[in-house]
Amino acid sequence: MNRLVVANWKMNMTGTQAFAFLDDFLAQPLPDGIDVAIAPPFTAIAQVGYRLRGSGIALAGQDMYWEQSGAFTGEISPPMLTDAGCTYVILGHSERRQYFGETDEGVNRKVRAALANGLTPIVCVGETGAERDAGEALARVIAQTRAALDGLGRDGASKVVMAYEPLWAIGTGKNCDADDADATMGAIRASVDGLQNVRILYGGSVKVENVAAYARKPNINGGLVGGASLDPAAFTALIRAVTQGT
Repeated sequence: MNRLVVANWKMNMTGTQAFAFLDDFLAQPLPDGIDVAIAPPFTAIAQVGYRLRGSGIALAGQDMYWEQSGAFTGEISPPMLTDAGCTYVILGHSERRQYFGETDEGVNRKVRAALANGLTPIVCVGETGAERDAGEALARVIAQTRAALDGLGRDGASKVVMAYEPLWAIGTGKNCDADDADATMGAIRASVDGLQNVRILYGGSVKVENVAAYARKPNINGGLVGGASLDPAAFTALIRAVTQGT
């Protein structure tokens, strides 16, 4: 099973900036045995998808709604993502939960819709700093995992990618200790039948200096990368570091 590194550009990059990034990034040779995906903002997704054709780099959506179409102003449907060339979609990201009221029930509906439309959901779970300090981190991420995958059965669960991204580490420069992250991700893996062989990514202030330490751990199969994915040279170096950590 190849490692997977996903660039989540969040609310960064115009189409022009994305093209400039890809001109530099796609010129760099990447190591074998690793999968890479880029999740641009929706305004650039068609342009990035066009540029990535034939490159071996996958395209991902940063979010989506669960309906196929309809009067849902501002939302993006699963068929819109697949038409743009997406094969992955990030769901339940901590910023969606924190700032935009994403619920466990909503994440579950999105996961079901993604799978029904041939998209691989990257399902994000993670605890707050207060939950961690109270000793509730494991209970929280296990509850989120089970809620997100509720009703999928073993076969459905085996088709997702999980991502552990502690909320207190997102964009803060603080990262979870690699041993602690591995233990938490092992608990996630054991919490739902079907997750035993899926890829689980770590996200939370991932950078080239620390990613190899995560990649050495048995339950960590790659990274969901934010700020460090916005520079083509830094992102290329991070991808190479993942392979060095295996």
